[in-house]
Amino acid sequence: MARLRPTALAAIADALGRKCEGDAGFVVRGVAPLESATPGDLAFVRSARYAEALARSGAGAAIAPPGIDTGGRPTIRSPRPDLDFARAVARLLGDPAPVPGIHPTAVVAPEASVDPSAWIGPCAVVGAGCAVGARTAIHAGVVLYERVRIGADCVIHASCVIREDVSIGDRVLLHPGAAIGADGFGYSFDEAGRPVKIPQIGRVVIEDDVEIGANATIDRATLGETRVRRNAKIDNLCIVSHNCDVGEDVVMVGQSALAGSTTVGRGTIIMGQAATAGHLSIGAGSFLGGRTAVTRDLAPGSRVWGAPAVDEHLWRRTVAALNRLPEALRRLRAVERKVGIRPKPEPE
Repeated sequence: MARLRPTALAAIADALGRKCEGDAGFVVRGVAPLESATPGDLAFVRSARYAEALARSGAGAAIAPPGIDTGGRPTIRSPRPDLDFARAVARLLGDPAPVPGIHPTAVVAPEASVDPSAWIGPCAVVGAGCAVGARTAIHAGVVLYERVRIGADCVIHASCVIREDVSIGDRVLLHPGAAIGADGFGYSFDEAGRPVKIPQIGRVVIEDDVEIGANATIDRATLGETRVRRNAKIDNLCIVSHNCDVGEDVVMVGQSALAGSTTVGRGTIIMGQAATAGHLSIGAGSFLGGRTAVTRDLAPGSRVWGAPAVDEHLWRRTVAALNRLPEALRRLRAVERKVGIRPKPEPE
């Protein structure tokens, strides 16, 4: 577990702009879920549904909505305990700057530009023409091809590979094994029907405050650019194919995938294993349920489920009807027997 900085509950409440009840001098030394929290920990409870779990918890302090009994614990009252808990943890972690310098085993091209406040870790490779911004941390085994540009306050975790001409903004977080700028999967077919590779000569642009999960892939454009816009959050094992445009504040959950040239509007949520066909437009604020397969453009605010994707209300009615199908078939066979219709044999 990451080391936290012991902090008085009053200081956390002030940073959150919330009121503190009880012992404001209580020192938070850790954070934990209700079931495993100890007397030095801060926990949170979303609603009255979890009041019993809080009563049994060993947590020394809590973040809770107004009106919920916290058993006399020092408490920060919040209308959004989950959000304020996340912000509290970020404060407890602090903002440790990377130790400036370049590890002796790193390979940095003479033509590269590394800010003096940045850190380049063991066995990392920084190619010719690269630029690494202030306070950015490049962890062990990261490989930057030629002409990669990385902004300030980024964290690039171990074994990430960033291909040539990729541009990354400020405060970007890449988790281990992310691959940025690999060739898009583009082929034509020759006269004999054999696949022929289409050269992928575009680039990738990652804007500020983006987070990309472990082993996720963002492919370079065939021509032009693949772009992931400000504050998008992409989970582990996701795929963003060539020439996609992922909008601001988009959330892609694990194993979801965008086929080439898909545009995703701002604030869209794409749940686990959902996928789109290529050359589609997903309107802003849409929601794609888990394992949804989108084969057509979606208007802003769409909520879809299923394969192929249909409106959420229709999908729910369809699932409910499927659950009733065995009983409906039993009743139909009973009627057939009454009127003398011989049922067809079941398929083997």
